[in-house]
Amino acid sequence: MTDRMTLSGMLTSRAAAALDVSRAARSSKPSAAAMLAVVALLAALPFMVFSNVTDTLVNLFVLIALASMWNVLAGFGGLVSVGQQAYIGIGAYSVIALADQGVQPYLAVPLAAVTCVIFAVPTSWLAFRLRGDYFAVGTWVIAEVYRLLVVRIDAVGGGSGKGLAGLSGLDQTMRGALTYWVALALALATIVACYLLLRGRLGLSLMAVRDEETAASSAGIDVRWAKLVVYLVSAAGCGAAGGVITVSSLSVNPDAIFSVQWSAYMIFIVVIGGIGHIEGPLLGALIFFGLQQLLADYGSWYLVLLGAIGIATALWLPGGLWGLVRDRTGLSLFPVGYFVRGRGA
Repeated sequence: MTDRMTLSGMLTSRAAAALDVSRAARSSKPSAAAMLAVVALLAALPFMVFSNVTDTLVNLFVLIALASMWNVLAGFGGLVSVGQQAYIGIGAYSVIALADQGVQPYLAVPLAAVTCVIFAVPTSWLAFRLRGDYFAVGTWVIAEVYRLLVVRIDAVGGGSGKGLAGLSGLDQTMRGALTYWVALALALATIVACYLLLRGRLGLSLMAVRDEETAASSAGIDVRWAKLVVYLVSAAGCGAAGGVITVSSLSVNPDAIFSVQWSAYMIFIVVIGGIGHIEGPLLGALIFFGLQQLLADYGSWYLVLLGAIGIATALWLPGGLWGLVRDRTGLSLFPVGYFVRGRGA
């Protein structure tokens, strides 16, 4: 009996030694090189195309940033929010207020992210007292409260909004290029932040909290801390996106910037792209952006078609389009798990 146990242990050890555990998939290096080439091309685009092309791409980069922040919040943290427009609005108005104090608007964009983190700390104390559907509705109510507060502040234009100061003396071509680069940097920063956040121990904690909060807590995970970190990260990213929207449009209106439509865009992009995948918001934003460009002239039918696509994806592709791609090809551009394969394979 002992000899059999010893032999079984030797075979198990040899089998384990023949396996290679890695954080990177086989496709990681080629895909990383391809992504770096794409980033370099995008960075050089203002020198290669007309300004109307780069101005349009600013909207795409903002959508990627917003969707990535909602994905990390809901797809990995399990916090389904319908009120992230609160931080888009706070970030936008932070840029307006800082520009009025003499801060260069482009430098005010990262400061807007910090401002949103400051606002998100007390807000989280209220929001985290709610669970599930109540949390989603509660975040929507909180966003409306922030909008109503801003409307009553005459210093930032009240209900009619306000224009952005500090960019009037800048050449229009240079302003367009700078806005494009800031928007590109924002999209890249949000993707990298999601990747680094999810690749560490906190990422595992978040997914455990998402799957079963009570079980995660009993396993020793600080549930409140994990939720707070991902909530603050999402608030910062949405705030910076709001700042980019302001420097792009040169003005802000409270009804537009605090509109729940922003949350609808985020949810739609993540659902069709693939919730719970870092690549999902990228693919979803490209599809949504393309539909916007092709169907915007169709009025209300454009919104009906978007709704139909979202419903169909949720019913027949719960993992989104990227989930389908990953299941068929095994491709992972941003691997956050572990890959086990035989040595030499």
